[in-house]
Amino acid sequence: MNTLKTSEIETVEALAALAQTQRLRAFRALVVAGAEGLTPSTLATLLQIAPSALSFHLKALSHAGLVSAQSSGRNLIYRAEFARMNQLLTYLTQDCCQGQSCAVVPETANTCC
Repeated sequence: MNTLKTSEIETVEALAALAQTQRLRAFRALVVAGAEGLTPSTLATLLQIAPSALSFHLKALSHAGLVSAQSSGRNLIYRAEFARMNQLLTYLTQDCCQGQSCAVVPETANTCC
């Protein structure tokens, strides 16, 4: 399979994983937590979601490569995979604005993006 097709498939898988409210909220919470990450129990409390439901959502995010888990004693620590997140953002914006700068501008300005 060529690289472009692989990138498209991986992008669709990542976007599909994020296309659910609880998973998006979990991913964003892990992004905010940064390198320290969060335990599932802390994340479940923060998101007000049942641990079993959270486990299902974390599995989907993990399968898409957006989060990782590491054992720390008796706990698992989940972290956002920032490299994967950046790859996704790069793929989505690599040809933005027909090669012009894609700097963020006020909403009132007329731009191509």
